[in-house]
Amino acid sequence: MDTPYDPQSLELKWQQEWERQKTFRATEDPSREKFYCLEMFPYPSGKIHMGHVRNYSIGDVIARYKRMRGYNVLHPIGWDAFGMPAENAAIENKTHPAAWTDQNMAAMQVQLRKMGFSYDWDREVATCRKEYYRWEQQIFLKMLEKGLAYKKRSFVNWCPKCETVLANEQVKDGLCWRCETNVEQRSIDQWFFKITAYAKELLDETHHLKGWPERVLIMQREWIGQSEGAEVDFPLEPSPVAGEGGRRPGEGFIKIFTTRPDTLYGTTFMSLAAEHPLTLELSKGTPQEKAVRDFVEKVAKMDRAKRLTQDYEKEGVFTGAFAVNPLTNKKLPIYAANFVLMEYGTGAVMAVPAHDQRDFEFAKKYGIPIEVVIQPEGKIVDPTSMAEAYVETGVLVNSAQFSGLPSEEAKKKITAFLEEKGVGKKSINYKLRDWGISRQRYWGTPIPIIYCDTCGTVSVPDKDLPVELPTDVEFTGKGGSPLARIEKFVHVSCPKCGLDAKRETDTMDTFVESSWYFLRYCSPKYDKGPFDPKAVSYWMKDGGVDQYIGGIEHAVLHLLYSRFFTKVLVDLGFLDAGIREPFKNLLTQGMVIKDGAKMSKSKGNVVDPNYLIERYGADTARLFSLFAAPPEKDLDWNDQGVEGSYRFLKRVWTLAQESAGQFGSGNEEETRWRNKTIKKLTEDLDRFQFNTAIAALMEFYNFLSSRSEKPTRASIEALLILIAPFAPHVSEELWQKMGQNGMVSQTAWPTCDASTLKVDKILLIIQVNGSVRSKLEAPVDLTEEDAKVLALKDEKVQKFMQGKEIVKVIHVPNKLINLVVK
Repeated sequence: MDTPYDPQSLELKWQQEWERQKTFRATEDPSREKFYCLEMFPYPSGKIHMGHVRNYSIGDVIARYKRMRGYNVLHPIGWDAFGMPAENAAIENKTHPAAWTDQNMAAMQVQLRKMGFSYDWDREVATCRKEYYRWEQQIFLKMLEKGLAYKKRSFVNWCPKCETVLANEQVKDGLCWRCETNVEQRSIDQWFFKITAYAKELLDETHHLKGWPERVLIMQREWIGQSEGAEVDFPLEPSPVAGEGGRRPGEGFIKIFTTRPDTLYGTTFMSLAAEHPLTLELSKGTPQEKAVRDFVEKVAKMDRAKRLTQDYEKEGVFTGAFAVNPLTNKKLPIYAANFVLMEYGTGAVMAVPAHDQRDFEFAKKYGIPIEVVIQPEGKIVDPTSMAEAYVETGVLVNSAQFSGLPSEEAKKKITAFLEEKGVGKKSINYKLRDWGISRQRYWGTPIPIIYCDTCGTVSVPDKDLPVELPTDVEFTGKGGSPLARIEKFVHVSCPKCGLDAKRETDTMDTFVESSWYFLRYCSPKYDKGPFDPKAVSYWMKDGGVDQYIGGIEHAVLHLLYSRFFTKVLVDLGFLDAGIREPFKNLLTQGMVIKDGAKMSKSKGNVVDPNYLIERYGADTARLFSLFAAPPEKDLDWNDQGVEGSYRFLKRVWTLAQESAGQFGSGNEEETRWRNKTIKKLTEDLDRFQFNTAIAALMEFYNFLSSRSEKPTRASIEALLILIAPFAPHVSEELWQKMGQNGMVSQTAWPTCDASTLKVDKILLIIQVNGSVRSKLEAPVDLTEEDAKVLALKDEKVQKFMQGKEIVKVIHVPNKLINLVVK
């Protein structure tokens, strides 16, 4: 009697068997070609969701397929375990972040195991473990030695009521997420990584990452933001104010970067970011001092996200100081402006209102002169009647000896003139800014720095690493980092002089952990460095991770930081020189959509994977998530689709059981179908077209089940092997029931016998005006004329041709012919 399909029991059975036999354990083997398959590791929030299921199912199919193709596959998993949510949970639920994180990792591991993903669990990594972050601290100190890590003052989000720094995610519409107080901008000392030192290489290499989606590469290029232009020094006009703060003749200048040196003669004022160090300094002792200070405080309270959008009223205040245009010697009033950001360019702008829209709006508001220096071909731009700035190129006017030149030519000649005068130079600028890694939070990697009044900033000696997070921490959400309130953590002896000193109480940005975890997977238990160089050389050779899979939301920062870190680790001597890029191929999967919106708890449209597993089994959840849409497209959730996937697996189960022991003898048609399906699955899996591959499996099943004769053993075996990457549990069980030795997971992928695909006859579909009117057997590779003659002889077609004239013939070789008539 046939056994009914019971996915829950057979799935548990095979998950335990895979674990018992360590089926997916990876070891270095130079004699075999490696394949490193990796999905972006999860944050341990406590539950996996359908986005996880889809992402990890994609990776698992690739890993299982490559393993069956003979590759030595590394397919690891771990936890991006530090971060703000754990600390927020500690504040809200009065629990410890470590306990909360450990509990969630354990729960999610159970869920991932239930899905049957082929991970090498022996390589599991958690970034909150000291065995991991100890090496991160070492890397930080090596970067410090090379000048790639440094400290400077920078602005942060500050809640005056909670008395703490807030991450951007904790600022909602300009308010603190917890107490809804207006968030301010406050300048504090912070640590940075010098990613700008690699800006050119990071940009240039985007043109060589052939296995990455073009839209991701475009996003990275735009984020790096290379601009060619000129740096120009605008001398400061000596201040008439005597005493402290008054600027003396010849003292200082404002450095700007512009992509439009052709508009230099049209500069009528200067703009500084409110945060620029000169903004307050220039106003000291002038009648403008209080107005400038009030404006700086007002801008500090502006929503930073709003400032970035530029969608707000342009405001500013005169600083009381002037600069000098180095080409015209004209005095230019210096304003502080809310639309100039310190992190872009130099934090200072030469304002050309006739040819920049923001400057135009600002000049109109404050009555600042507008001088046209670019005229379009055949038109006249009049500054007295302009409704908006003219921002295109053209011919220079009112520009001394450069008048009459086209803009592009003038850019080069004016830049050369600046260099000749010693007041500027040709320059390449990047929007990319150095990576601020300081976080005033507890749950992160401690920065291994000690401050000594005698010795200054001192690195923690390597023998004293790791600097461990203390466990006895109180979480109030107020008063800065909890670490700063732990006396025994803060107060230490200076490792140089032995006198009293203090530890750094900032922790690192969690992007740091995710910037090198893929390297740690290569040797997660290695204790002599961040990773075993030999293991990394094996698994990362030939371009790094062979296939990386994750969401488009990580297209910029995570991927950019990982690329930066990989280059730094090469230059620090940790990595081979040939490994300068981390990910050879990248697949960005689409979102899971339900009821027209991305699945999320806040929208109440989440489908719990546990529910699917309990009702249908993991194989159904996997199969549906892969069949419903191509991996790079969004997946629209459909309950009927889940039911359909479940019914298909049940039918395969029934067919395989009914066929066992009484296989058919087969014929040429079945052989052709089997090899055609093998060919289709191989091609589709190589291209990650999982949905069409599954459709081909369904067609093969339909063919085998529709015939009166039983399928051959070869066809059922092929069906089970081909379905194994998608639905591994049911295929393992049926493989065993057929009396096979070993596991289907370890069986070689079948090869197509191309000779069986050659046919002499095809089924020709005949259409009249796009409607199918007949189907008939015809020779292969029939010409269009012969197909037309054959169609016109067909009795079914002839009745639709009476009194009609053929105006067009559409012929798809070996498929159809369409007669267009009128």
